[in-house]
Amino acid sequence: MLANMEVIEVLEQAEKLGDMIKQSEDYEIYQQHKQQLYDDPEAQRLMNNFQQMKDDYEDVQRFGRYHPDYTKIMKEIREVKRDLDMHDTVAEFKQKETQLQSFLDDVSEIVAGAVSPNIKAPRDGVALKDTGDGCGCGSGGECGCEAS
Repeated sequence: MLANMEVIEVLEQAEKLGDMIKQSEDYEIYQQHKQQLYDDPEAQRLMNNFQQMKDDYEDVQRFGRYHPDYTKIMKEIREVKRDLDMHDTVAEFKQKETQLQSFLDDVSEIVAGAVSPNIKAPRDGVALKDTGDGCGCGSGGECGCEAS
C-alpha cells in the first residue's frame, strides 16, 4: 500500500495531467464549441424545449402505456430530440465532446495499463465494461449482453 506522502504525490501528478489536458487542442476546441452552444439562442431554445418535454416524458413513464397522453408525448419527445440533435451547433458540440471523451478514454487506458494489464479502464464514457465471459451488468442478460 502506498504511504500517505506517495498518495499525495500521485494525486498531485494526476492534477498536473489534468492541467496538461486542459491545455490540449482537443480541450480548447471543445471549450470553443461549448461556448458557441451557449451563445446560440436557437440551440438554447431547443434545449429548454427538450428539458420541458423530458419532464412530461418522465411523468408518462411512471404509468407507461396506461397514461392518457402516452402516444402523444412519446411522439413529441422523439420530434423534439431529433430537432435538437439535428441543430448544427448542437451536433458540432456533441462531436467535439465525443472527441474529448475519446482522448480522456485513451489517457485512462494508458494509465490503467501502466498499473496492470488486468485493470479495466473506462471506454466510451463507460467505466468497468466486462470484457470477459459473463455479463457483469446484473440484468441477467436483459440488456442484450450475454450472461454466462
